[in-house]
Amino acid sequence: MKVLLTAPYENERALIELEGLFDEIVYRPWKENGRAYNPDELNTLLKETGAEALISEHDEITAAVLRANPALQFVGICRGTPSNIDLKVATELGIPVFNTPARNAQAVAEMFIANVITLMRNTLPAIDWLEGKNWGEGAHTSYLEFKGNELAGKKVGMVGFGAVGQHIARMLVSFPCEIYYFDPYHTDPNAEFKKVELEELFSVCDVVGVHLPVTAETIGMINKRYLSLLKKDAIFVNTARATVVKREDLLYCIENSQIRGAILDVFYHEPPDEIDYKMILNKNVLATPHIAGATHEVEDHHAFIMNNSLREFFHKGNTSIKQLVNKAILEKPIIS
Repeated sequence: MKVLLTAPYENERALIELEGLFDEIVYRPWKENGRAYNPDELNTLLKETGAEALISEHDEITAAVLRANPALQFVGICRGTPSNIDLKVATELGIPVFNTPARNAQAVAEMFIANVITLMRNTLPAIDWLEGKNWGEGAHTSYLEFKGNELAGKKVGMVGFGAVGQHIARMLVSFPCEIYYFDPYHTDPNAEFKKVELEELFSVCDVVGVHLPVTAETIGMINKRYLSLLKKDAIFVNTARATVVKREDLLYCIENSQIRGAILDVFYHEPPDEIDYKMILNKNVLATPHIAGATHEVEDHHAFIMNNSLREFFHKGNTSIKQLVNKAILEKPIIS
């Protein structure tokens, strides 16, 4: 099988490993293009290379691309959520689609904790004060003005307890922190982690983090009903997807100082619109440009997760792997 690889595989061992799984790998990473391939470019690449399968990261794999290449034996999406492919059409055509869940769980978890500590310790305003040459002779102004709080001993709640939430929880227990979580689809075997309803989580936690995928059920799920329950000194964190939180309600909460602050890495519009910037520029918000999962190691993780999935599916015949996104294709014959 000839595979077109447009996802970054900069880890040499991972690339060699992938080459050992298939007859030929044609490596045309999207980074060399300066951006993800659009449908026309991707379709041209597939035709020119004669590829029988595709491993992508951000390329636009539309219905038109899939219908123009209906014999693809699989599509691999090196992302946690395969949102750049028309999954319905892929399934209709019997094309297996694989993803790489948890590829950025460690990266997001580390940034979650780093930014919570940064906000709690007033680090950024303290740096601004220092760079502004405000340090007077013998003064203790900084010690008094920027005195913050420790993360240790705090109650931290996870709305959604998948890979990211679990990574954060395992790190935080050593601070130590008390871990609360809401997840109707998962009950954790660790008795230290307390499964609760949303009302309790928002009411008792000092830090609340959102770790939800975008689904019909989760869009706008976090609204004033829950935000109004937060403590006045609570910190709200969203490193998942902006649309799972009702933006107007969060903005009201921030602008009216109903909480201590918010940490946001995702926005309704990217690039942000005027309302997004009202939150970004608020002095009680620590905002980053959707980089919580942006580490060099994430690309290593996605390569090895993808390789293992393809080995299990095509070489070992394991069709039950969780990385197979559209399990409905199992009702159709798989080309080997």
